[in-house]
Parts: sequence; C-alpha cells; structure tokens
Amino acid sequence: MKFQKICVLGLGYIGLPTASTFATHGLEVVGVDVNQRVIETLRTGGLHIHEPGLRTLVQAALGSGSLRISERPEPADAYIIAVPTPFFGDKFADLSYVEAAAKSIVPCISPGNLVVLESTSPPRTTKDLLVEILEESGLKAGDDFSLAYSPERVLPGQILRELIENARVIGGIDQRSAEAGRDLYKMFVRGEIILTDATTAEMVKLMENTYRDVNIALANEFSHLAERFGIDVWQAIEIANHHPRVNVLRPGPGVGGHCIGVDPWFLVESAPDITELIHTARRLNDQQPQHVVDLILDALKEEQGVKSLQRVKVAVLGLSYKPDVDDLRGSPALSVAQKLSEDGAIVTAYEPYLKQKQGNGLNCAASLEEAVEDADIVLCLVGHIPFLELTPDQLAKFSRTRLVVDLVNAWASPDWERAGFKMIRLGVGNN
Repeated sequence: MKFQKICVLGLGYIGLPTASTFATHGLEVVGVDVNQRVIETLRTGGLHIHEPGLRTLVQAALGSGSLRISERPEPADAYIIAVPTPFFGDKFADLSYVEAAAKSIVPCISPGNLVVLESTSPPRTTKDLLVEILEESGLKAGDDFSLAYSPERVLPGQILRELIENARVIGGIDQRSAEAGRDLYKMFVRGEIILTDATTAEMVKLMENTYRDVNIALANEFSHLAERFGIDVWQAIEIANHHPRVNVLRPGPGVGGHCIGVDPWFLVESAPDITELIHTARRLNDQQPQHVVDLILDALKEEQGVKSLQRVKVAVLGLSYKPDVDDLRGSPALSVAQKLSEDGAIVTAYEPYLKQKQGNGLNCAASLEEAVEDADIVLCLVGHIPFLELTPDQLAKFSRTRLVVDLVNAWASPDWERAGFKMIRLGVGNN
C-alpha cells in the first residue's frame, strides 16, 4: 500500500514525534490537536514537551513544509490516532478522546484509507468501538478501508531512538489491514515488524506494562519486609540478583508515567473476576506514596520529636515520574509532595527539569540551594543525575538540617553519616 499524506491526531509525547518522523521520511503530514495552546506553541516555533532531540526534529519537519499543524483533520491516505487514554476515578478507561478523534475523521475517510489506533486501550477497543464509529462513514471496515492497532512501546527520554529501532507490533482487524499498517510503518521502523490481530496487539501492550507493574509491586513489598526485619533491601536485592534466573527490580515511592500505572487497570476493568494478582499489585503500588509519607513522619517523630507534619518545612528533590525527564504524568514523587502539603507540611520542591517555578499546587524553587536552605528535612524522591552527584559536604553548605530521607537509593554512601547526616532510607530497617 502506498502513502503520500497522513493525518496524526494528538500531538503529545507520542503523536508529535511520530508525525515529525514521518514528515522527515518523505510524507506530507498534518498534525492535529484540539488543544489551542499546543497549536499556537508549535506554530510559533515552540515546544510544549521535553524530549531529547525532539526540538531539532520538529523544527526540521516544520521547516521543510512536510509537517503542518491544524485544529482539524483533512482527507489523507492514513490516519493515526495517538490521543490520551486516562482513566476515571473508579479506574475505568476514559475513551472519550479516542471516540472524539475517531468521529472527527469520519467525514474524511475514503475507500482505500488506513486508520491506526496507537492509544493504549482495553482489549477489543479497536473491534468493538472504532469499527462502529468509523463505519458511520458508510464504508465497511476491512472491505472499504483498513483498520489496525499499533501501540507505542517507547521510553520517555529515548523516544526518538526507540520509535525507530524498537520492534513494532501491528494488529489488524484482518490480514490486509495488518499488512497495510506494516507498509506504513516500514517507512521509518528499523526494528522487526510483527503482524497479528488487533485484540492480541492491544493485549501485548497491556501485558508489557502490567509485567513491569507487578514486579515493581514485588520489589516494593520486599522493601516493606526489609523495614520490618531490620535489613537493607538494596543489599538483599543486589545479592539475590546474582542468581542467574532472578532479576528483582528496584523499589521506590511508587509507579508513575502514563503507562505502567494506568494500563493494568484496563485489564482489571475488562476481566475483574480473573485479575486478582494484577489488582493487588496495582493497589500496592498506588499505596506506596502514603507509605513514604508515613516513613517521613516516623523519621521526624524519632529525630525531632514532632507529632504531625503541621508547619514542618520539607524540601522535596524531584517531582517527575522517572529520572532525568520533565514528565510529571502520574508521578509518585508529585503524589508524595502533595500528600505532605495536604497534611500541613510547608513543601518546597526542586525539579531541575521543570521550567516554571509554580505548578501543581506546590511551591517550586528555582535552585536546589533555595529548596533546602530553610528545610527541617530533605527528601530525595527522584534519582536525577544532579541529585546522584550531590555530596554531603555540598548539602551541608546549603542547608541547616541534617535529616535526609532517600527514597531511591541515591545516597547510600556511608559518607553521609560520617558528615553528620541522619539518613533514613526506603527499605532499610532499624536493627
């Protein structure tokens, strides 16, 4: 199948890199978003998301004229839906963005077109939801136009490389649809392209992130046990991982990002009677930020004699959901900071990759020095490189407090205690 023009709906962390990559590989691309701020930012040469190398790629795509930004879709050979799929408070998938995107292209679809859903979705979304909406065009899916599901499988911070190099799964509602998807993505994908059916492809995406979530839950539960038994979970994990068939993951303040903390709920929603393990793991990881807050309060009670977090000055280092990115989506670090604030603490956060000084209901300092100078306690919630490189002597110069809590094993060196700091670490019990 030949393609000359495609339309990408949703210009977020996946849609914008995808649209720009296709544009720099010879296609005419219309990038569509309903957020006017996103539209205006891109049209004026700005960028609304941070991703290494993305600014250069987007500028090249726009500068060549191959990528245009629009508020609405246009007739094209293929349509890629890459919009968010969050969930409601009751943990059910919110597919309203997918529905709206699909409805917006109904007037544009022509015989021979390809429609691809990239948004992470519960199993059977492509067959049960998209087919019904798209056939409002009067065309029949599979006969008149091709329809496929192809999930993104990339890591923030490495999106541009992994978009090209990672294996690509394409699930069609029929074989011809899968092959049409292959013909589209092979324009830039160097990794293996694997063809299957749409529901299997949806399941694969959810399985990958659920696997991670369940194993992180196990690591977090190990950290709770280590605190109970008076041992160092980080040392125990290192030793256990010497076994050739064991790879225990790292515990932390919780699970974040748009995928791992969300996708398992799609499986629980779809089959609640047979997902007990997934449900339990998801609940444990969701409760981890509260466990961290309890750990912090216990440290303050023991070291400073306080009975609550009221008026306690807390310096929070890191708000993003993973190291060295600016992505706050579903961040457990952000959740911890907000819970501390709700419990009465005076929270000052420093996120080195966040440009604005105010946001998310928290006071954000412009520098590490500003965040810690008047703090009663300092927390390391994200293993950003600047925090890993921080020495106890440096922190001692900036801050009056000597009480620090390390939630990510960033400051395991005994130099901290030799420098007079009282170090509280997640997963390390008190003998």
